Amino acid sequence: MAVSSAVAYWFFVGPSLLLALLSLRGERKRAAYVAERLATPAKRLPAATVIVPVKGEEEGLRENLAALGALDYPDYELIITAQCASDIPRGVLPERARIVLANGGDPRASEKIQNLIAAVRAVRKRSEVLAFADSDGRPTKGWLRALVAPLAEEGVGASTGYRWFIPDPPDFWSLMRGVWDAVAAGTLGAGNNRFAWGGAMAIRKELFVEAGVADRWCGELSDDYALSEAVHAAGLGIAYAPGALTPNVEHTSGLRFLGWIRRQMAITRIYAPRLWWPGLIAHVFYCGGMAASVIASIQGNRLAEWALIAQLSPGMLKGLNRATLAKAALPEYEGWFKRHSWVHAIWVPLATWVWLYALASSAIGDSILWRGRRYPLKRPKR
Repeated sequence: MAVSSAVAYWFFVGPSLLLALLSLRGERKRAAYVAERLATPAKRLPAATVIVPVKGEEEGLRENLAALGALDYPDYELIITAQCASDIPRGVLPERARIVLANGGDPRASEKIQNLIAAVRAVRKRSEVLAFADSDGRPTKGWLRALVAPLAEEGVGASTGYRWFIPDPPDFWSLMRGVWDAVAAGTLGAGNNRFAWGGAMAIRKELFVEAGVADRWCGELSDDYALSEAVHAAGLGIAYAPGALTPNVEHTSGLRFLGWIRRQMAITRIYAPRLWWPGLIAHVFYCGGMAASVIASIQGNRLAEWALIAQLSPGMLKGLNRATLAKAALPEYEGWFKRHSWVHAIWVPLATWVWLYALASSAIGDSILWRGRRYPLKRPKR
């Protein structure tokens, strides 16, 4: 290997190897935290309100809302909110649901935020906790208990779960979406987390008002990033609640998946550039190192073969660990994990390239298309 070629090779492979090894930091601590959380029941279960926005037909919508209406929690109300009555398909509402219509309250904000603001205003007085869910998730019975539990702890302002895609029967793109998305789930663990996920997050109603979350939502595109900012600005943390890991059973196509990941990363670029930029740089080196090692291996470089194995192994091991922890949080889906969790290890190298595509494509363009409406990618000036 010529000197110039060797320098170019190690320029990518060196940082790639270092990043791969560093990615395993804290995995043992995270596993211990998940086990402890899952084994610790909530000490207090205050009255709560669960809010879920709905926008038209979705795969499994009736079953998802039915799960939200059958949570194992002593005192909670379920509010289903939408822009207008036609956004709620017929025959999908559980008996206990209360309907709140936003009717276009703030045209500057996303429809989801408009719906959430309208629902919060309609919350019953005795509810002490506000919990938020997405209509494409199918929570387990203990979902709300898990979200509420950390809120009683000192220094915790909000709690969050995350989603786990469990398509059954599976197909390539639906499984790939799960492998891709699980990477974000792997960043959640002990201590103060960087963000709360809007499909499974909870906050004390009193803090919601004091932190001015509704004011921060005005004119915004992302509900969860804005709430996370409000909690951190109040000097409080966001606790991960693994028991609130939310199954998602819907399927997707290739075009829909690629559009979805670009939108997710475009929103992250605007709301959380400190997450987006390191992610982009890391994946440039990950994929550059991977490509350099493959090319050098084809050319007969035995060292490059071992370097490639060293690059891929930590990520695959971490993917397997993510699936193992998700299985512990979702024992109801043990059969699915036994059949399909292997993809969370084997497909990680391919998902790394998909991550590079998502990050790179999200750097281009000044708008996104979301639920039939186009939004500018620009945060309003406060």
